[in-house]
Amino acid sequence: MLLIEDDRELGRMLVDLFTEQGYSVDLALEGQRGLHLGLCHPYDVLIVDRGLPALDGIDLLRRLRRQAVTAPVLMLTAFGAVADRVAGLDAGAEDYLVKPFDVEELLARVRALHRRNLDQARLLPLGEGWLDSESHLVRLPSGEQVTLSGQECRLLSALAARPRQVHTRRSLRQRVFDGAKTESIVDTYVYYLRSKLGAGVVRTVRGVGYRLGSL
Repeated sequence: MLLIEDDRELGRMLVDLFTEQGYSVDLALEGQRGLHLGLCHPYDVLIVDRGLPALDGIDLLRRLRRQAVTAPVLMLTAFGAVADRVAGLDAGAEDYLVKPFDVEELLARVRALHRRNLDQARLLPLGEGWLDSESHLVRLPSGEQVTLSGQECRLLSALAARPRQVHTRRSLRQRVFDGAKTESIVDTYVYYLRSKLGAGVVRTVRGVGYRLGSL
């Protein structure tokens, strides 16, 4: 879990709370740090304060979504007007909770987001086929099943999670190949996927990057 909250006391309290519930939690005390962590690590759930210094929570969330970060987000904020909630949801948040909040309600909402993320992350549609990201299996429209390596599966999962989005090579390197020094590794694994699943499975958008194709 990634918690982005500028109130140090509240942030530490929430870290302790979620750690006791069995979560592994990273805490960012300002928006730029939260953005960096969100782009570099695959979190299951993000909790984002809206009123962050330097980089507002709404802007932070929009940047994460533009970079293909699909983890569910709960906005935790003092801004409780209807227009504020609408703005948060339109920016890409799955849920919105106003401070002060009930701890049990917060935990329940996070559990729901976590379950949703696990369900969505496992089975991803690929046109008339699908990808099971847990078993690394792709079922082709013909019924044939193809086994992917871990890195191949992560790359295809990132593309399939947002099938209409064009993903830059940089964003894919950061999300899928954390620690890789060059973006050429993305091209290499696109080649592997095409070799196993057909040339159309990943489309090249010239000058921009890649997007999901079809089997």
